[in-house]
Amino acid sequence: MDQSVCIGRGHVSVLSCFPPSVGRDVTVAVVKPLRAGMRNPDTRSLLHTDSQVKWTMEVLCYGLTLPLDGDTVQLCVDVYTDWLTALVSPRDSFPPPISREPNLYTQKILRHLGGLFLSRSEQASPVYLSLCQQVLIAVQSLARESAVMSGDTWETLLHFLLRINNNMLAPPTTTDVSEQLSHLSMAVLFEVWLLSCSRCFPSHSLWQTARQMLSSWRHQLAVVEQWSRVMAALTSRLLVLSFGPSFPHLKVPDEDAALIPTDMDDQRVPQTWFRFLHLLSNPVDLSRPVVAGSTPSHPEEAMRGGGRLPNIFFRAMKGVGTMVDAFLGVTVVNKDPTEQQLSNTGVTPRIHFRDRLPSLGVAVARSPFKDRLPSYGISRPRSGSAPPIPVNILSVHSTPPSTTSSTLHNTRLKPVNVSKATSKPPTTSSSTHHWKSSSHPPPSSPRHPPSPLRCNVDSLLHLFGGWLFDAALIHSAGNVTVMSERWAAGRAEACGMLCRIFSCKKTTEDILSVYLSRFYLVLLRGVQVSEEACPPVLASILLNSTCLFCCDLRGVNLLFPCFLFAVESVLLDRELLRFKSFVRPVDLRRASILVLLSLLPLPLQLGSVQSEVLLDGKFSGDDVTAGNFLSLKPRLRSVLIGALQTETDTTNTQILLAAMLNLVQDSALFEAAGQTQQQTESWQDGASRPQSTGTTRGTSGTSGTRGPSGHSGTSGPSGTRGPSGHSGTSGPSGTRGLSGPSGTRGPSGPSGTSGPSGTSGTGVQSAEILWVQLVRLLTQRLMAQWKNDSAVCLSALEVLAGLAKVEVSVEESESRRALSSVCSYIVFLCSRPPPLHSRDLHSIIVAAFYCLNVWLTQHPAMLHHQECLLEVLEIVELGISGSKSGKEQEVRCKEEKELNPSSLRVKEAAEATLNCVMQVSGAFPLLGDQLDEDALIGCSTLSDTSVKKFRYFVVGSSVILAMLERPPGPGEPGPGEVGEAGPREAGPRELGPEPGEVAKCPSLTVLIRGASGRHSWTLQLQLQPRDGRTATQQTLIPEQRGVAQEDSGIRCGVKHQLFPDNMGRVSLVKADLSIPLLDDIVTDKVHWQLQHLQAALKTQRLVEAQPQVSGRSVVMTICRPPPPINSFQTARLFLSHLGLLTPETLKSPGSVPPQLLSLDSSLPGFSDDLKRLDELPSRNCDSASIFYMRAGQRTAAEILRNVESSCSVPSYFLDFLSSLGWPVEVGRRQKGGVSTNCSEFPAVLGDSGGGVFDGERFVLMYVDALTEITFIVPSSSYSADWSKSPEEAEPLTSQQSNTDLLSQHSALPPTRSPVEDMKSFRGSESKLLIVWVERFEDIESFPQTELLSETQSHTSMSNIQLIFIHPLKTGLYRICFRGNATSKFSLVVPLVNGSVVSKRSLGFLVRETVINCCHRRRLESDSTLPSHVRRKQMINDIIFRYRSRHSEPAFYTALFQDP
Repeated sequence: MDQSVCIGRGHVSVLSCFPPSVGRDVTVAVVKPLRAGMRNPDTRSLLHTDSQVKWTMEVLCYGLTLPLDGDTVQLCVDVYTDWLTALVSPRDSFPPPISREPNLYTQKILRHLGGLFLSRSEQASPVYLSLCQQVLIAVQSLARESAVMSGDTWETLLHFLLRINNNMLAPPTTTDVSEQLSHLSMAVLFEVWLLSCSRCFPSHSLWQTARQMLSSWRHQLAVVEQWSRVMAALTSRLLVLSFGPSFPHLKVPDEDAALIPTDMDDQRVPQTWFRFLHLLSNPVDLSRPVVAGSTPSHPEEAMRGGGRLPNIFFRAMKGVGTMVDAFLGVTVVNKDPTEQQLSNTGVTPRIHFRDRLPSLGVAVARSPFKDRLPSYGISRPRSGSAPPIPVNILSVHSTPPSTTSSTLHNTRLKPVNVSKATSKPPTTSSSTHHWKSSSHPPPSSPRHPPSPLRCNVDSLLHLFGGWLFDAALIHSAGNVTVMSERWAAGRAEACGMLCRIFSCKKTTEDILSVYLSRFYLVLLRGVQVSEEACPPVLASILLNSTCLFCCDLRGVNLLFPCFLFAVESVLLDRELLRFKSFVRPVDLRRASILVLLSLLPLPLQLGSVQSEVLLDGKFSGDDVTAGNFLSLKPRLRSVLIGALQTETDTTNTQILLAAMLNLVQDSALFEAAGQTQQQTESWQDGASRPQSTGTTRGTSGTSGTRGPSGHSGTSGPSGTRGPSGHSGTSGPSGTRGLSGPSGTRGPSGPSGTSGPSGTSGTGVQSAEILWVQLVRLLTQRLMAQWKNDSAVCLSALEVLAGLAKVEVSVEESESRRALSSVCSYIVFLCSRPPPLHSRDLHSIIVAAFYCLNVWLTQHPAMLHHQECLLEVLEIVELGISGSKSGKEQEVRCKEEKELNPSSLRVKEAAEATLNCVMQVSGAFPLLGDQLDEDALIGCSTLSDTSVKKFRYFVVGSSVILAMLERPPGPGEPGPGEVGEAGPREAGPRELGPEPGEVAKCPSLTVLIRGASGRHSWTLQLQLQPRDGRTATQQTLIPEQRGVAQEDSGIRCGVKHQLFPDNMGRVSLVKADLSIPLLDDIVTDKVHWQLQHLQAALKTQRLVEAQPQVSGRSVVMTICRPPPPINSFQTARLFLSHLGLLTPETLKSPGSVPPQLLSLDSSLPGFSDDLKRLDELPSRNCDSASIFYMRAGQRTAAEILRNVESSCSVPSYFLDFLSSLGWPVEVGRRQKGGVSTNCSEFPAVLGDSGGGVFDGERFVLMYVDALTEITFIVPSSSYSADWSKSPEEAEPLTSQQSNTDLLSQHSALPPTRSPVEDMKSFRGSESKLLIVWVERFEDIESFPQTELLSETQSHTSMSNIQLIFIHPLKTGLYRICFRGNATSKFSLVVPLVNGSVVSKRSLGFLVRETVINCCHRRRLESDSTLPSHVRRKQMINDIIFRYRSRHSEPAFYTALFQDP
């Protein structure tokens, strides 16, 4: 180090050799005339020669060292600061020697001014502070404005600044005034140094001197804060030069950015940045007080100075963290709510919001005097110039907190064993918190994802790794718990930075093993949950490790046990008293939940892999020694259940719900795959296959045949397979066949690897247990803690609906309990007071009805129980009418009830549930041909056109009946019901005629078109029950008898009498007289009729007496029945049997249409409108587009070309496609259904990479009872408008008149292309893109706008939702979900941002997410009508146009005539 700098006194005046009084008098006598001459610029200087100037400067130099009791020092400072401007703007008032050689005299003046900053007793006075500020401002102006400064002058100026700063900062302690002055002097030093780097780069020796001196000053807060400020500004400039303008810009305050000269050469910026970076040497030396700065002279000074070092150490780590985040491309939006609240109250913030710890937010107390420091033309140093990290710690105790949580890691926690609040009930995050102290930290700021252009992890660690690893492991050895608590803030910041760096690893990047090993050592020591653990460090690691387990770090999964125990200690602690003083509990719990989300699939994925990471021979102090990952699954399940019980935040609860559904589905598929493997092995060994019981649902799919969907299911001993791969009618066992396990290729999941067994390492199937626990917990909390939180309730209902689809073997009573709970929840919502009714409330009611529909379709056997059926129907009645008849004193029919539903949407949802109840009595058909008029006529004996041979009636203004009065001919398929998507087995009353009966019994084929779809039934009138009738029985026909013999037997004469003989002897009573005689009531008209009748009777007697008179006998003919007729008016019989042919049903009560009316099929356009009605779907039709993005691709053309060949995509992408749905040929899709001619996925795929499903010929389709999803894989060879739905162009609303509807329908083209036919699949306005990315960092460069423009779509970017899927090396898949964050219901489950799922459950979870996204979009939309409402409107339109206007007699006459 330069000795002139170290000495600290600089130049010594010759007047110091004289007595003080002499020097003072001389100085006063000299300086006053000089100062007087400065006031008049036109006055010539009194000094003319060099010797005069030099002598005067000796006097001024001595004057700067005088006491401040007079104005002598002030006058000396005024003279020198005025002469310094000779290098900026020369004047005539300057002495001629100074004007001639300004650089030489400026160097001497700077040496003399150093005397002002020597230690003196008046340092605390405002006068001294003002003088020092005056000198610093003058020096700053000199460096800024001078253009003629020589290199020697620059070096002298830098030496001067180093010397005065050394005088102020070298002592171990400082006063408030000197601390204030030190901030200003350090700011001037760094600004002048940067100006020198731009104009006259400092020499190497000067850099070394500066590094040595700053290393001795770093125990001062001002040094570290100003260094952090300059480094942030330099880093911002360096990023633009190194990474280009597209790299995220580091935003710094304007006054900080102005520190970097705009004219600095680009080649000097990296040199300056690197040298400034190392000016402080290793910041971790601050934790070593002896090394941190100069050695204090007294022990008490050491104690006072050492108490500030933890705060300064944290500031240094915070500055390093700002640079690390900048190089990673991470930007943070800071809304600074603290200042806004305090500004409204007029209170000055003692703790500035910017002073929080970046990764934890530990705030450090700042000097109150410094906050009152005026600017004096120089920007006050701002420690928060760099963006903070979104976690907030307000204070760190110097001693360990007195309250610590119990050692939760020592026992296997159950969901009920969680700590409960005793002081107050838990509050949700939606409540307003006026946090004014450390007990209520401010909310965190959102962090954007790192830039894909960021540098490698190794490069960052080469720069900062040494410091960060040393800081993270500071005081980690030995019994230094108390000491380590003092340094917790800086250590926590270093640990958080390391976690952020390693979490930003790129997909194809390799990290040096030495860095990985040191990082894992840091984590092992930081996540300890023992009593010696450091809460700030644990919190910092969890907050910055949310994606640590999903970035393919080598060996990171071995840390699974340690992180599981750390997460357990946070999530099962309701109060989090150890962390409340420095972090918001909501943020810490959310980070822990996200970490847990990435840990969920690891136990099943790694299975029997042994974990060898030990802490003192145990898992974090637990009694469990090193074992396999599968053994930790029960504990993982307990943590999830416990976290769901203790969580009160809305967002956190939703994420936990998504995690639970993920875990249950993965466990169920894993165990089903293990059972299938065991059953297969047993079958090969000759063992019999197990049969299903009456209380379970088929999951293994071993007893059914394989359908086109690739599934196999079981339905009991008599179950049959339909074309969809699902079982038909249930057999005696009462089971319901569903899709097979994940080992088969079908919509249930891709062909994944089977687990080693169906158990979770404990011999018990955990999926069933977890399913029951979760269903009970959700249904209980819906009516309790969550009932007022609409977002949580919506997610809980979606998870309940997803659980209904999970294939587990549980008792049916559990399903009925869940269904009853949903019904009770609907009653609770509908019964809320009218002021509380809102659109959000009605949206939740609609979602609850939809959840009810899912449970009914997935568990139809529940409707076999009368109590369950009655409860569902009561809920339907409540939704439609607004009240339940069962609770009233007198039951009223629906015709008598006044309809007062909660809202029209609720009424429509209840109607959909009623339709669902009427449809789930049998197995639901998924895929199959549809029968319409053309199909029925084509397969019958008739050859005429279809419509003319059908009779069309409307029942209840809601159902159109098309009746064909000809039975099917021999050889035709047996009649049954044909639903929208295929046939299903008919019940006993719907079976067709038996052999030999085709032409003997009345038969009728009916096409039923209603709000729930189109169905085809064939009915037959039977005179005897089918049961007990043999195949040889025929219609009853009387046998032919012989002619009767007239003379056979004995003839006896019989006197026929009308009354008994004794009637005349019976006396009459008054009752006999109550009936008058005929003669008493005869009128003239009646008298004439009686006479006519008597004449007729007389004539009849004569006719009857004639044979007796002539003696001839009359042959009487035996009465025989007529032969059976072969033609029936079966439509009349059917309507009559239904009770519809009555005078009341044909009359119109007022403006309401009659219950039964006929349609005139001869009117033009009738068949076209029927076709349009059939094209309207009866289910929710949604769509999603799938893209494959290879590494490094940036354009839409490249992405669309990937799926054209199977060589461009991996096999697991094709497995994912096969798990989403079945291939369906677009051209064969007819009228709202799908073709039964579904090809196998490999046959359709061929050598394509998925592009065959681009909508030109094929699409992937998934259909269940309520939803129809079309998956399209756009390719470059077929450019279709894949993202536009039919409703987007012209939504159908209830306010449209019938005339408008007719005009819209007539405007449709008569023919439809395959593309238009494919578009009719998608009845949803949601725009969902599923993107498979090879590199996770490419998500930021996904060309979403270009892809939409390529396909000629004009969809708003805010309406697009994206699901990114990234495969990991472990065989798992990382999910990134991006949607409309402004919506209240934007967090869609089960796939949330940060989810990690297995291959087994990927297809199921993606489908559920698509369904829920589209369902939420419909809930928020005002223009999207339910499918059954749209069909009902179309039916009303057909009635309006084609209603028959015939009279009642004409109606009856038409029934007896052929159509």
